[in-house]
Amino acid sequence: QVQLVESGGGLVQTGGSLRLSCVASGRTFSDYAMGWFRQAPGKEREFVAGISWSGDNTRYAYSVKGRFTISRDNAKNTLYLQMNSLKPEDTGVYYCAAEYTDYDVVPIGRSRYDYWGQGTAVTVSS
Repeated sequence: QVQLVESGGGLVQTGGSLRLSCVASGRTFSDYAMGWFRQAPGKEREFVAGISWSGDNTRYAYSVKGRFTISRDNAKNTLYLQMNSLKPEDTGVYYCAAEYTDYDVVPIGRSRYDYWGQGTAVTVSS
């Protein structure tokens, strides 16, 4: 069992930045590929970014590529999402998720992930 706790959300103006963190506990963090998802009001939860267990491989949704950076510190059991040039359409609840895997790949599909955090809210004002 893995417990995930996100933090760092808040209210920011268009063009601003936020850094989200996700602290994992319970199992060996480096056994898991990690991802960030978000859910806007009235919409389905969508993939934002993912990172393989080693950190060597990353993938991004087209809508955030070039603005967001996912990273991880396996020594600190922590996942990050640096969000720059924020837009109102980035508003939503952001969730981190973990998938146990032997492969150094980035899972994309929501169903691939085994564990989820409770989410942290991000609001970007125009």
